Amino acid sequence: TTDPSSDSDSSPTLESVEDNPDGGCHIYRNGYYGSSIAVVEGILEVNIIQMTSIQMTESQAENTLVDFVVTCQGSLPTDVCTVVSDPTCQESKSMVCDPIVVTNECLLTIRRAFEEPGTYCINITLGDDTSQALASALISVNGGEST
Repeated sequence: TTDPSSDSDSSPTLESVEDNPDGGCHIYRNGYYGSSIAVVEGILEVNIIQMTSIQMTESQAENTLVDFVVTCQGSLPTDVCTVVSDPTCQESKSMVCDPIVVTNECLLTIRRAFEEPGTYCINITLGDDTSQALASALISVNGGEST
C-alpha cells in the first residue's frame, strides 16, 4: 500500500505486507547472479569403417571373434559400449562397456565375441564426460566368418 508520510517530506512511502500463515521466516535477497558457460565440442560422429572376422584354429573355435575398426570426429572418447541385438535392433542380447585411451586421432579397433552363427545388429557407442555418439551396423556371423 502507498501512504503519505507524516514527516515534512511529501513523497509516498511503500509498505509491503505479506501473509505468513506458518509463522516462518522470510529471506529477501537483492543483487546480481553471474555464471559462466563452457561450450564443449563433444563427440560429433562415429563410423564403423571395417568389420573383420578373426581366423581361429578349430580347437579355439568356441566363439567367433570380430574386429570392428571405428573412427570418430570431435572430442576424443574415454569409453566404448557395444550392444549386440537381434537383426531388428529391438531385443538386446549382450552389452559390453570398456574404458579406452585414445591419444590424438580417433581410430580404434574393438574386438567382440559371438557365441553362435547368425545375423546381429551392432550398436557401438563412444562417450566422454560430456557427450556420446552412436554407429550401428548389421553383421552376419557364419561360424568363423563374418560379412
